[in-house]
Amino acid sequence: MTIVSTASEEARAHLVRSMTDTGALTSPGWTDAFRGVPREAFVPSFQVRHGDQIDTLTAQDLGFHTAVYQDTSLITRWDACGTAVSSSSEPSLMARMLEAFTVTDTDRVLEVGTGTGYNTALLCHRLGEDQVVSIDIDPELTTTARRSLASVGYVPDLVTGDGTLGVGDRAPYGGILATCGVHRIPVEWVRQVRPGGTIVTNIGTGIVRLSVGAESATGGFLPDPAAFMIARPTPEQVAHRAASYTALVINGTGRESRIDLPDARDTRGFYQDLMEGCALEVAMAQYDVLSITLTAGDTDVYGLVHPDTGSWARIIPAGKSTADVVVGGPRDLWTERATLTARWIAAGRPGPGAYTLTVEPDGAHTLQREEPTTTSWRL
Repeated sequence: MTIVSTASEEARAHLVRSMTDTGALTSPGWTDAFRGVPREAFVPSFQVRHGDQIDTLTAQDLGFHTAVYQDTSLITRWDACGTAVSSSSEPSLMARMLEAFTVTDTDRVLEVGTGTGYNTALLCHRLGEDQVVSIDIDPELTTTARRSLASVGYVPDLVTGDGTLGVGDRAPYGGILATCGVHRIPVEWVRQVRPGGTIVTNIGTGIVRLSVGAESATGGFLPDPAAFMIARPTPEQVAHRAASYTALVINGTGRESRIDLPDARDTRGFYQDLMEGCALEVAMAQYDVLSITLTAGDTDVYGLVHPDTGSWARIIPAGKSTADVVVGGPRDLWTERATLTARWIAAGRPGPGAYTLTVEPDGAHTLQREEPTTTSWRL
């Protein structure tokens, strides 16, 4: 069993108080789970990003327990290209998702994205290990998580496989909680949750809570933007890295134009909106487009890339309200992104909480926003 130090208990208690004070934790069941599960058992070593700097900590380092119980994501695994593919997520975000995961004490639940096993342990503490099924694509992660969970006394049903397919032979579930991002809600999840059950996951730049009906599922988003690492179809998959397309964005030749910015009153803010993808509707419509921000001398260069088609766009500010744009490939990524972003700005920059999502039996997604006027998109 894991030996829990006084430093760990004090740091954990402080984190729980902080999450309670901010409203991330509201129910006794999940509060007890965060009090009872030692996070350090699942992250014996990790990395924390501070801007461009990455710090590595292990249990032997001074301040380890303080760092473990910071309300931040702890990176534990990288792919071959240096992209983070597994982490222990920000505890307050985990808490908000768990609070939205309104299942009963007798429900069997499926967690998609075992990762370190920390969230799995919270589910086990709250619901009982016999009620928890968890799946991850990476056999090394499930092996390590199984060992970590056993060290704190939990033996849930861990499965190695593609979580986007669910785990059909253990269904039906009272709910599915995914600690990874998806571009679309898999219809298999909807089919494997009983009517009245709940699906909570990251899609686009928001966390959606869906209530499952007889065939479809519908629900709203939590108020604040959030994004997880996207689910991988295989453990060997290397994520697209924006840096590998830098040369294309800087040196590519294509169709040139000078354009007026849709939001000339706040040029830099518009570029941030354009590139950071904070608009839920933009992120869901252009989920397959990478954003790149570069600095060449005193000039900011913005790039968009669609790896599957080789389409790209280069945007260079040419004054307060204009920019020089070059696009290449079959998709005009600039026009797509600018149109979507301008519409979102005109609506008052609504956050994720302004939207609802419906997933139909055929997998079609309908995103809807009520303010300032009812607008919907079938994706």
